[in-house]
Amino acid sequence: MKIQDKAGVPLRTEEKPTWCPGCPDHMIMESVRRALLSLIDKGFKRENFAMTCDIGCHGKIFDYLNMSGIYGLHGRAIPTAIGMKFGNPNLNVIAFAGDGATYSEGMEHFVHACRSNPNITLIVNDNQSFSLTTGQATPTSQLGFKTKIQTSGVFTSPLSPLLLALVSGATFIARCNARDLDHTQKIIEKAIQHKGFSFVEIIQDCIVFNIPVNNKDARMYKLDEKKRSFEEALTLAREFDYNIGDGKIALGVFYEDETKVPLEENFPQILELKKKGISWRDLKR
Repeated sequence: MKIQDKAGVPLRTEEKPTWCPGCPDHMIMESVRRALLSLIDKGFKRENFAMTCDIGCHGKIFDYLNMSGIYGLHGRAIPTAIGMKFGNPNLNVIAFAGDGATYSEGMEHFVHACRSNPNITLIVNDNQSFSLTTGQATPTSQLGFKTKIQTSGVFTSPLSPLLLALVSGATFIARCNARDLDHTQKIIEKAIQHKGFSFVEIIQDCIVFNIPVNNKDARMYKLDEKKRSFEEALTLAREFDYNIGDGKIALGVFYEDETKVPLEENFPQILELKKKGISWRDLKR
């Protein structure tokens, strides 16, 4: 039996979330749920949503959202999502991942997804630590962050995922604050509707590990909805270096390019499947 949302659409399972009480992951899931319901109200088919999840705290969303999908290996959510899209180009595939999985184990997949532009949505929960495994540093952890492994503190500068996505060719790049449910919902809706690779970074606190980097809300501000040039997006992305400080943190859509052809549309066979509204398994043998 499933929990019924509005219009009788079951988007929540009866599994009780095991995230820490107060963890922003609860809020991110609610923003995603609202975004999906809104899109369904606008005509998207419920059965055409699918997800893949990486390993990490974020990945537990797989148990709580009532969607078809695949719970993947660490760092492999993106290629799994691409495979799902190639298998059935009619799906709206959402890949959920964390900063550790995406920018360390999955770095090569992230860069090449930006380059090749598959029509999928990547949502990265970024709390700047490997929290599921008790707080090791990730590529976005701040300078000086001390952990059980980095006992003297992190001595390498944090990676800037948005800058990397821009220079790698991503066609939709956005950032949200996990605590702002309404704004996050709207950004996720835009990302899913974008035709190409959509990358949404959600800034969140971890209330157990990497406490010093938390509480960045006062530094955040929302971008207007105008379209920006590549150079303007670069300037905005450089404002936040993922260290502790007083620099500004922009939220919203940084960049969108609607001219680049999605990866799967370069294959006539896949275009034919999409035209017919079927997957490979629907083909008569």
